[in-house]
Amino acid sequence: MEDTSARQDRADRGAVSFPIRLLATGLFSGYSPIAPGTAGSMLGVAIYLIPGFEAGAVLAVAIIVTFLLGVYVSAQMENDLGEDPPVVVIDEVVGMWISLFLLPKTVWVVSLSFLLFRAFDIFKPPPARRLERNKNGWGIMLDDVAAGVYANVAARLVLLLFR
Repeated sequence: MEDTSARQDRADRGAVSFPIRLLATGLFSGYSPIAPGTAGSMLGVAIYLIPGFEAGAVLAVAIIVTFLLGVYVSAQMENDLGEDPPVVVIDEVVGMWISLFLLPKTVWVVSLSFLLFRAFDIFKPPPARRLERNKNGWGIMLDDVAAGVYANVAARLVLLLFR
């Protein structure tokens, strides 16, 4: 006989709250009908472009706080919508910020980091694919952390080659 307790528990709780949905979906950018992950990454860039946000300490705190919030809100959304719902893009925001961390704030570098992050996020080279298997919001966030690190390192290598 099928265990319906988890489904019933989800039905009893109802939908997640507005603040959780707002955060998890990257200010609702995750509801973009075309490429919600790209829309979430673009939100990350837009926030990064706020003057002073690129400062190492500011960006580091933003990454850590948003990552931890992201684990929580992603888990809530998974409980409501199922595993790794496409509308959850807070992970793309954090990953985008990691890809830009301590790099020069220029149009060239931001564009390069954006393209590299999207590529690594889509193709998920090891161990990103394995990290994605973690539960309770961790997998949603960790694979994008890996993609952000890959993009940051790759951008640094490109900058070294073209300087």
